[in-house]
Amino acid sequence: MHCLDGLRGALAAYVMISHMAPFVAAPAWLLAPFSHGMAAVDVFFILSGMVILLSLEGFSYRTVPFLVARMFRIFPVFLAVFAAAIAIQTLPIDFAAMPWIEPASTARQIWSQGWPADWAGNIAAHLAMLHGLFPDGAWPAVYLGFLGAAWSLSTEWQFYVVAMLFARPDRQQRLVAGFLILSVASILWQAHTPDGWHFSRAFLPNKGQYFALGLASAMLLQDRSRLRFAMVLIAVLALCWAQGGADKLTAPLVWTLCLGAQLSAMRWLAPAAGLLRSRPLVWLGSISFCLYLVNEPAQKLLGIGLAALAGGDQTLFAALWVPLALLLPIGLSWWLHRTIERPALQFGREWLDRKRSSSKTTAQETYRLTETS
Repeated sequence: MHCLDGLRGALAAYVMISHMAPFVAAPAWLLAPFSHGMAAVDVFFILSGMVILLSLEGFSYRTVPFLVARMFRIFPVFLAVFAAAIAIQTLPIDFAAMPWIEPASTARQIWSQGWPADWAGNIAAHLAMLHGLFPDGAWPAVYLGFLGAAWSLSTEWQFYVVAMLFARPDRQQRLVAGFLILSVASILWQAHTPDGWHFSRAFLPNKGQYFALGLASAMLLQDRSRLRFAMVLIAVLALCWAQGGADKLTAPLVWTLCLGAQLSAMRWLAPAAGLLRSRPLVWLGSISFCLYLVNEPAQKLLGIGLAALAGGDQTLFAALWVPLALLLPIGLSWWLHRTIERPALQFGREWLDRKRSSSKTTAQETYRLTETS
C-alpha cells in the first residue's frame, strides 16, 4: 500500500511545515496554505481507522496480542520524545527576541512554555494516555501538556479500546454506524452545554466521523463495495460540515482522492498515485510517526537558540530557521526510527512469535495428554 505509506509521509511533513511556517516573517497569503495542520491530523485518524481494523483481523481479534503490538508501536518513541519535551519545557521562550511575531500570531500557541502547576498529574495522564478524556472545565488544556502533538495519541488509544471491544467480522457495519452516532452526539453536546463542559479535540467522539470513514475504507478494500463507502462518505461530509463548515471537508476529500489513487480507481489520479509512491514520500512514511512527534520540541529548541543568535534580525533568523527547522526534525526522526522504533517493532514481533509458539506447544501437549488418558 505504497500510496498510503506516501500519504503518511506527506501528512507528517505537512504538520512539520505548519509548525515551522508561523515563525517566518512572511505575507499572510504565503503562509495560509500551511495553516491546516489539524486537517492533516484528521487524515491520520482516517488512515488509523482503516489500518487498525485490518490489524485486528490480522490478530484474529485477539485483544492481548493486538494491544501488545500497539504498545511496542507507540510507546518506545513516545516515551523518548516525551522525556525530551519535558526537559525542553524548562527553557524560557523569549518572544521579545522575535519582534516580528505578533501577540496574536499562532506561533505563540505552538510552543508551550512553563511547567503546569499540576505537572505530576499531567505527566501521569499522558503516560496512561488519558489526557484526552477530560473536559476543559475539569482539567484545562491537559490534552496539550508538555508535548502538543501527543494529544492525538490519546484519541488513538480511545479508538483502539472501542475497536478492540466491538470489532468483529459480522459487526463492521455496526461499528461504522456507532462511530457516526458518536460524532452526532458530540455535535449535540457541544451545541447544548456550557463551554466549561466542552471536551477537547482529543476526545474520541469529536473525531468519530474520521475513524468511521477509515473503517469503511478497510471494508472497501475487503469487498470493494463502493456504494456502502459512498454512503458513509456522504454522512461523514455532512457531519464535518455541521462540526466546522467547509474547512472541515478537506480531510475526507483528500483521503478519498488518495484512496482512489491507491486503488487505481480513476486514470486521472495516476499522477497523484505516482507522487505518493515516490521514494522520498514512502521513506518519509517510514519515519512519519517519529517525525510527527519530534518536530515540535526539536523546532522549539532550535528556535530558542536561533532567536538568541539572530538578535532580532528577522532576515537572519529566517535564513537559518527555514532549512534547519526542516532538516533537524527529519534527521532526528531517522535516528529515532533506526535506534528506537525499528528495534522495538522487531522485538515486539519476536516476543509475540514466542508467545504464539509457546501457546501452540502447550495446546499440543494438552491434546497429547488428553489422548493418552
